[in-house]
Amino acid sequence: MSAASAGTAVAQAKSAKGAGPFSYFERMVAWRYLRSKRKETVISVIASISFIGIMLGVATLIIVMAVMNGFRAELLTRILGINGHLIMQPIDTPLDDYDAVATRIAGVPGVKLAMPLIEGQIFASGQIGPGTGALVKGIRGDDLGKIELVAKNVKQGSIVGFDTSEGVAIGTRMAENLGLSLGDSISLISPDGDITPLGTTPRVKAYPVVAIFEIGMSEYDASIIFMPLAEAQLFFNMEGRAQTIEIYAQNPDNIDALKPAVEAAAQRQLYLADWRQRNQTFFSALQVERNVMFMILTLIVLVASLNIISGLIMLVKDKGGDIAILRTMGASSGAVMRIFLMTGAAIGVTGTLAGVLLGVVICLNVESIRQFFSWLSGTTIFNPELYFLSQLPAIMDFRETFSVILMALVLSFLATLFPAWRAAKLDPVEALRYE
Repeated sequence: MSAASAGTAVAQAKSAKGAGPFSYFERMVAWRYLRSKRKETVISVIASISFIGIMLGVATLIIVMAVMNGFRAELLTRILGINGHLIMQPIDTPLDDYDAVATRIAGVPGVKLAMPLIEGQIFASGQIGPGTGALVKGIRGDDLGKIELVAKNVKQGSIVGFDTSEGVAIGTRMAENLGLSLGDSISLISPDGDITPLGTTPRVKAYPVVAIFEIGMSEYDASIIFMPLAEAQLFFNMEGRAQTIEIYAQNPDNIDALKPAVEAAAQRQLYLADWRQRNQTFFSALQVERNVMFMILTLIVLVASLNIISGLIMLVKDKGGDIAILRTMGASSGAVMRIFLMTGAAIGVTGTLAGVLLGVVICLNVESIRQFFSWLSGTTIFNPELYFLSQLPAIMDFRETFSVILMALVLSFLATLFPAWRAAKLDPVEALRYE
C-alpha cells in the first residue's frame, strides 16, 4: 500500500459517516493483506498452510469423533440386542420353575422380555477346517423370535417352529469358517458329558443347521449357536431346569430401578448382573480411547494456529512501512490492532468452516469412502475380524461438533492477539526501519 493510497484510505475513513471499530476502512485493509502479491509469496504460503492445517485439523476431529461415536453406538446396540440387559441367576435352589419365574418377571413394569436360558461352551466342527470354540444358547423358539437383532437378520432358513426342529441356528461367519450351509450337520462337543467308570467322557452330538443369521458383529456371527431349550437341557444334562433368566429392559440406562422389582418377582435368593457390569472394561476402554484421541487431534489445530502467529508476525514486519504511514495519517493503534486481528481471524474462521464442511461430507459418506479405498488398495480396510463390525459407522453429535468448532475458533483468535498487539504498539518511526 503506497503513501498516497494509505492517506486517501485514512481520509475516507475519517470522513465516512459513522466510521468506528471494524469499519469499512479496517476491513478493506485487512482484506488487502490477505491477498497474495508477488513480493509476499512467503506470507501467502504460510497463510495457506495455516488455512489448510486448521481445515484438516477440524475435519479430522469431527470425523474421528463421529466414527468413535458410531462405533460405540453400534457395538452397544448389538451387545444389548443379543445379550440380556439384566442376568438373573439363582443362588440357593435350582431354577426348575423357570416358566413361572419368567412370567412373573415379564409382568414387572419396564421389563420388555424375560426368557429362561442355558449357556455352555462347546467345540464345534463342520465340513472343513479344524473346528472352533463356540457358545451355545439354549432358548425357547418364541423368545428367539422376540430378539429382533436375530429374527430380522435370518439370511437362510427360518426360526419358525424352532422348538420342534431339533436343529440349531448359527451365524454367517461360523457357516463360512466351517463350510456349512442350510441343512448340513454341525457336530458339537461338550466336555461336560456322561460319567462312566473310566471317567467323564465328552458328549458329542450332531445337529442340522435350520437357520443362518447375520447380526453384523463378527464376534457373535462366528461364535454363537442358538439351540432349542429342550435340546440344550438334554445336551448339558440339565433336564427340567434352566441356568439363568435374561431380562431385556425397555430402557437399559434405567436398569438399576428394575432390580428391586425383579428380586421381588423372582421370590428367591438370586444374583443380578446388569449389562454395565458385564461390559465395564470394554466400554471404559472405549471412553478412554475417545478422550485421548480428542486431546491428540486437538494438537493439529493448535499447530495450525501457531502457523497463524508466524504468518502474522512476518506480515507485520513486511508491512512496517504501511503501519507507519497509517499511524502518521491518523489511524489509531486500536485500528491497526483490529486490522491484524481481522486478518488472522479470517484465516481461522474460513479454515474452521471449511473443516466442518469437509468433515460433514466425509461422515455422511464414510462407508462409501472405505469401500473405495479398499477397492483401490486391494485390501480390506477396517477388517470386521479385527474391529467386530462389518461396516464403518459414523454418528455426529451436535454438542461435540459445536465444541470442536468453538475450540478451533478460540485458538485461532488467541493466535492473532500477540501479532496484532505487536503491530499496534509499533512506533511509526521504528516501523520505517523495516522498509
